[in-house]
Amino acid sequence: MNKSHLAWLPLATALSLPALATEGGGSSYPVGAENYACCALPPPGVYGMLYGQSYSADTMRDNDGDDVSPSNDFEVSASALVSRLIWVTEEQVAGGSLGFHTIIPLVDLSVDIAPGVKDSDSGLGDITVGAALGWHHSQVLHTVAVLDITVPTGSYDEDEIANIGRNHWAVQGVYGVSRLDPNGLNYGLKGMWTYNLKNSDTDYKDGQELIFDYAIGWGLGNGFTVGAGGYLYQQITDDKQNGDTVDDNRGRSLAIGPSVRYDSGKGWFVTAKYSQETQVRNRAEGDVFWIKAAFPL
Repeated sequence: MNKSHLAWLPLATALSLPALATEGGGSSYPVGAENYACCALPPPGVYGMLYGQSYSADTMRDNDGDDVSPSNDFEVSASALVSRLIWVTEEQVAGGSLGFHTIIPLVDLSVDIAPGVKDSDSGLGDITVGAALGWHHSQVLHTVAVLDITVPTGSYDEDEIANIGRNHWAVQGVYGVSRLDPNGLNYGLKGMWTYNLKNSDTDYKDGQELIFDYAIGWGLGNGFTVGAGGYLYQQITDDKQNGDTVDDNRGRSLAIGPSVRYDSGKGWFVTAKYSQETQVRNRAEGDVFWIKAAFPL
């Protein structure tokens, strides 16, 4: 069996077997991380966020959606604790509030390919830094535009099975909308386009990606919002290795499941969601649980 490389899957890891999308079958962005209130920039100040993630997969899908798991023992599991620091300034640009953020993931990854073929890794993943503009169109409707850069700070070794870093830079443009109503319709939609640079160790360049995190629900008037959420991932250009196109290798996945938010009314809130992946192509297929807390500092 050829060596495979594991990098980020939802917040942390992805499996790359021969002929699977992107080098690692995943993305520099932790797909599905956002929920309600994804795209409402808070008032000027400094804020903290903590994300927790648990992901597991026991199936690989090829370009036709067929199960190509290397053995009955195949399993990928990952957990992550991610801190995010947000600074919203007093400055206004194009009518929007200017802000900056940094995302720092701590990742624990294990992979079992077949009997006797196992690996694990843990530590600091790839850090993301970015700048944002946020607009408040009404008391309930908000939008945001962001430019992010992912830095290859996570550990990587092309001869290992498990890697918590992708070993390349990525640039991501983001635009999103949130509707937050304590007594009515709530939704969040965050759309992202990712341009990946080349992994210099393997001469592999991942294709461009479109990613949408979403949630829709109803505010119950007691601080709780309940509904559904997940993500849509679609690779839109081919991978390249040694300058040659890798055919029939574009990734795709749709995830959906229950989603809930609790707003304390005192400046902090918590969201949680569980999502199952379906319609998967050229990626691992599994399920993921997310929890996020946001609070002023």
